[in-house]
Amino acid sequence: MKKTILLTALVLSGLASSAQSNDEKNIKLFYKKALTEAKCYTWLEYLSNDIGSRLSGSPTAAEAVQYTKRQLDALGLDKVYLQEVMVPHWVRGEKETAYILDGKVKTNIPICALGGSVATPKTGLTAEIIEVQGIDELKSLGDKVKGKIVFFNRPMNPENIETFVSYGACVDQRFAGAKEAAKLGAVGSIVRSMNLRLDDFPHAGAQSYGDLPKEQYIPTAAISTNGAELLSKTLKANPALKFYFKQSCETLPDVLSHNVIGELTGTVTPSNIMVVGGHLDSWDLADGSQDDGAGVVQSMEVIRILKNLNYKPKNTIRVVLFMNEENGGKGGAKYEEVSKQNNENHIFALESDSGGFTPRGFSIEADDANYKKIKDFKDLFEPYLVHSFTIGHAGSDIGHLTSKAIVKAGLKPDSQRYFDYHHAANDKFDAVNKRELELGAATMTSLIYLMDQTGIITPTVN
Repeated sequence: MKKTILLTALVLSGLASSAQSNDEKNIKLFYKKALTEAKCYTWLEYLSNDIGSRLSGSPTAAEAVQYTKRQLDALGLDKVYLQEVMVPHWVRGEKETAYILDGKVKTNIPICALGGSVATPKTGLTAEIIEVQGIDELKSLGDKVKGKIVFFNRPMNPENIETFVSYGACVDQRFAGAKEAAKLGAVGSIVRSMNLRLDDFPHAGAQSYGDLPKEQYIPTAAISTNGAELLSKTLKANPALKFYFKQSCETLPDVLSHNVIGELTGTVTPSNIMVVGGHLDSWDLADGSQDDGAGVVQSMEVIRILKNLNYKPKNTIRVVLFMNEENGGKGGAKYEEVSKQNNENHIFALESDSGGFTPRGFSIEADDANYKKIKDFKDLFEPYLVHSFTIGHAGSDIGHLTSKAIVKAGLKPDSQRYFDYHHAANDKFDAVNKRELELGAATMTSLIYLMDQTGIITPTVN
């Protein structure tokens, strides 16, 4: 046992024959530990199957806070603590119902209320429906929208290999569609689910009324992709048909919740902080295993692996499990607020919020010098089939961080199946592959290690 610990310490202390071979050996060790000894899958099973959905303000979200804190406590980190944050408390209420009313024929359609929506009248809402492909088309219709339900039916583009590009190109209709429809006098809105495949799962997600007065709020819901196809087809045959839906959701007063934080204190520059994290909350239709239970347990696994190997980081490494990414971003905002109050200096942040699928690389927010620096790590990752190092959005929670010199990265798993589950009732534990989850954790550990060893390139001041 002592011999094993000594060998591990020698590898991690940089005493191998060269810096390159030392990094290769360490990264190989991280992958070995993740694939043979990881706890992330067990942690995810408990989060998903014993706790379940974790919408901000819910009892299960509070339970998840306490559970993950206990697990971090058990790792023997230098610090583990909770950070208070007030979060929205929206509740879905009774299961939604909807149907197409084509003459005397009623056809049931799967829908779910969008987060933050108001309820319909208690007896439901019935009105003629008008289909649009997006907000621009809606605005061109003017008075034709008044008194109707607006049906946003722009699909995700299947041609994009990067499916998040397709998501970004049409999610505006989900987030702002109800607001824009209400301005024109619509009485409700229905939005095609953000999903590339055709199925019967409506996908939840956040929407916002912006600065509209409350008396102008209209109920809004997501419709499954199969439902959207059927509604569109039926509407073309009978433009005068009506649509009915009923939902009983409501927004309650904000609730006290917490970010969960654990850290290994740096041994050289402890005032420099490196964050690795995911968001602890999830939508309420399922377990939130892919979004973002996977990112939570992968981030915990990173710090578990480093602690288990007795790694002594140069900089302080902090795992942060953010609360309320899904419908408010309050956890990320609070973390940054406290960071500013404490004059903390974050130099690097890594987020996992794209599912627990096979890791392919990283999306990087950095200047040219630091982007090139990370891209130059590519040879170290290629043996693990990790090859994509691109400029792009790193993550919503770490997006709040504003330290003067900070590099951000987001884990990029294979995204082809992600939107099959995203915010839907099938985002359950059985949708996550154990080995893929562990590979993601090892990939994250490797980048955290490399950035800790080499630091960031600080811009020169003329």
